[in-house]
Amino acid sequence: MKEIPDIQYITRDDTACSHSEQARLMFQNGIKWVQIRMKKASEAEILAEAEKAMDYAGALNGRLIINDSVSIAQKVSAHGLHLGLKDTPVNEAREILGNGIIIGGTANTLEDIRRQVSKGADYVGLGPFRFTSTKENLSPVIGLDGYQKIMGQLRELNISTPIVAVGGLLESDIEPIKSTGIHGVAISGALFSKIIGPTARCPD
Repeated sequence: MKEIPDIQYITRDDTACSHSEQARLMFQNGIKWVQIRMKKASEAEILAEAEKAMDYAGALNGRLIINDSVSIAQKVSAHGLHLGLKDTPVNEAREILGNGIIIGGTANTLEDIRRQVSKGADYVGLGPFRFTSTKENLSPVIGLDGYQKIMGQLRELNISTPIVAVGGLLESDIEPIKSTGIHGVAISGALFSKIIGPTARCPD
């Protein structure tokens, strides 16, 4: 089983920092796992940011995950790739990228988790925990009770694939949600505010 860090930062569009700069700042502040997520950008724009972010990852001992795009993950030799339920299936991405890369998949239900695990996902991002403005067409909110129920069902099924909570998480949510047995958390806005703070410019 590949090592999956317990905190992941997901880059966001609505900041003074570019996606690669967000990755740099996170790596500089001890976050080792950053996902580049640029839903409204062109492939060329994503590739340019991903290449810069990979340079920062190499210099600062971080790991970079690409959201959705198998081709960009391949072009920049990313450490990981995260795929949604409607993206390229995990097993097909694995055939292209090989066994060395970490590939995770999105889930909203127990059935989704089983599907992603059956296709060979190294981890599953389960969410959303609560409403989040960073994602359009949001799936039904799970909440703490939902995570407790699903994690219990996974234990009964002997499914040990790491589950990462995602979607609207605050720092105060981490301890309660980790108590469910979840492996880790993916955070965007709350982590950005904590590390970078409200700013009209990107810190150097």
